[in-house]
Amino acid sequence: MSTFLSTPNEVAGKVVLVTGAASGIGRSIAELMHQRGARVIAEDVQPEVNQLAAENLIPLVADITADGAAEQAVTLAQNAFGRLDILVNCAGRILYKPLIELTREEWQWQMETNVTGAFLHSREAMKVMMQQRNGAIVNIASYAAYFAFPGIAAYTASKGALVQLTRTQALEAIAYGIRVNAIGVGDVVTNILNHFREDGREFLAEHGRNAPIGRAAQPQEIAEIAAFLASDRASFMVGSVVMADGGISVQIG
Repeated sequence: MSTFLSTPNEVAGKVVLVTGAASGIGRSIAELMHQRGARVIAEDVQPEVNQLAAENLIPLVADITADGAAEQAVTLAQNAFGRLDILVNCAGRILYKPLIELTREEWQWQMETNVTGAFLHSREAMKVMMQQRNGAIVNIASYAAYFAFPGIAAYTASKGALVQLTRTQALEAIAYGIRVNAIGVGDVVTNILNHFREDGREFLAEHGRNAPIGRAAQPQEIAEIAAFLASDRASFMVGSVVMADGGISVQIG
């Protein structure tokens, strides 16, 4: 049983690819994995991801939805570190807008990042992991996958799709020793809203106070769960969605 106890180096030596790593949850996951001894590829469309550059942490500026981006990221991991053990699909976008006002381009902008990017990276990562017959994939979903909220139709649809992708992925992958799970996050204080409102972080913090826990999460709290799901401590978890929403899903459900 001692092999399952939490240790600071539970992902030591592992090779990890994190999308959406320039800020917020993705950045916290990349930093935590690196701090615990993993070798990390940190991918994001924002050039700020280059700030993470360090020994055994390689930033990659790329649009995860672009043709060839997933192949590029996985190949970089293999060329730099010889393998790929963990993929964390964290890149995400959200736009608050009534459905009737939502344009096709705005719908696709969210669906492409939140679902298609995860699909493309999972597909390429699984090709490598299947040969290794070992690996872990963690998809960053949302409690919005299960509960409807006005004004974020594309976001809720995309996160619902990501949950179903996780479950189907899990069934296809487990025969090769690859575990796929997701995190259903609630309100987290990040910059995800900043592209359309200046008070994005304050809004998330205030909205988070509606949760039974009385606050929004910090990105590091979600990173801890991602590290757990990626580690051998979660060895019997297949297709699970771990709710990390401060109790909102319990309250609504």
